Amino acid sequence: MSGVKQTDISPVLVTGATGRVGRVVIDQLLDAGVPVRALTHRSEAATTMPTKVEVFTGDLTVPESLDPALKGAGAVFLVWTAPPRTAAAVVERLASHARRVVFLSSPHQTPHPLFQQPNPIAVLHADIERLIAATGVESTIIRPGMLASNSLAWWAPAIRAGEVVRWPHGTAETAPVDDRDVAAVAAQTLYQNGYVGGDYVLTGPESLTQAAQVGVIGDTLGHRIAFEEMTPDEFRNLSEGAAPNSVVDMLLAAWSAAVGQPAYVTTEVADILGTAPRTFHQWAADHATAFMEGS
Repeated sequence: MSGVKQTDISPVLVTGATGRVGRVVIDQLLDAGVPVRALTHRSEAATTMPTKVEVFTGDLTVPESLDPALKGAGAVFLVWTAPPRTAAAVVERLASHARRVVFLSSPHQTPHPLFQQPNPIAVLHADIERLIAATGVESTIIRPGMLASNSLAWWAPAIRAGEVVRWPHGTAETAPVDDRDVAAVAAQTLYQNGYVGGDYVLTGPESLTQAAQVGVIGDTLGHRIAFEEMTPDEFRNLSEGAAPNSVVDMLLAAWSAAVGQPAYVTTEVADILGTAPRTFHQWAADHATAFMEGS
């Protein structure tokens, strides 16, 4: 945003630094000239980080392990990737060191059936939000909807193998948001003023059924991809061992509730960045090689 000053040049600590969003937040901050610290579980992750990044090893389940990374940090990007047990102790530590926390949450307060189903992750996110608010630290909440990159895990194996994509609730509509747009919003709220107290639901620009999203990937690759409806029970059986039952149930409930109505679409990405959010077609075109045989 023009005319908005950087808060200062204190380093920003990024947790979830090797994740889909956190890793891009790091690049965005570096591009803006902001010093970056990355928190990782394993010291070998340092080799995957840009040379300008200061890498710290720490674990959210061991709150005191964060102290070296937090000392002198001005803001923290919090991605919760651990069981809930240590959340209160971690948030207390963040608030005692840093001036600002930007939390990657979920749209659990959004009045749309997709986001209103029983969801253990949403309960955890709501608890962490309450903990952050109770400290009085400057905070911003980022709430991405369905990430476009989910389709890499969901559909890329079948597409690479030239198989039919079989999936439940193909007519359920979502508005996939590009991870890069989520990261750009997060980065901006970490180092610029004007976003304290902000609560932003981030979506892509268009409502698309899941079957249509597979069709967009096919358009990008230049060939039609066959899509077949799978029953929820088939999905549960296939997901056994690959994902926790609670996550599978959450997804099925959300998609089932979303059938028959347009996805929830916001303008937050454009409002904050001043540029339109990337379409799912743009995302698919930029990631086409991941869907190609042999990738």
